[in-house]
Amino acid sequence: MKYQDYVELGLKDDGNLKVILKGSVEHSGAEKVGVIAVVFITPSVELAKQKLAELTAQKDAEDYYMVYSCPLDTDLPALGHYPSLEIAKALR
Repeated sequence: MKYQDYVELGLKDDGNLKVILKGSVEHSGAEKVGVIAVVFITPSVELAKQKLAELTAQKDAEDYYMVYSCPLDTDLPALGHYPSLEIAKALR
C-alpha cells in the first residue's frame, strides 16, 4: 500500500478516535535520535483531515505523519494495524 492508502484507512468514518502520530529525527549532539509523538486526537474525521493537511504542509524533510483510527477501551496491539511508526537508521 502507498502512504495515501494508509491515510484513507485512518480517516475512515467508523466512529473511532483519529490519532495523528509524528515521527521525526532529532539531533542529540553528534547522534540522531528517532522520536515518535502523539500530536493530535479527535473523534472528528474532518478535523483529523484538516490537521493532517496542516501538519504535512509545514513539515521538515525528516518528519513523517500518520493517522490511525483507534477504538476506545481496546488493547491496540491486539489489532492488525495500530498506532506505530518505525524510524530506522539509514544505510549508507
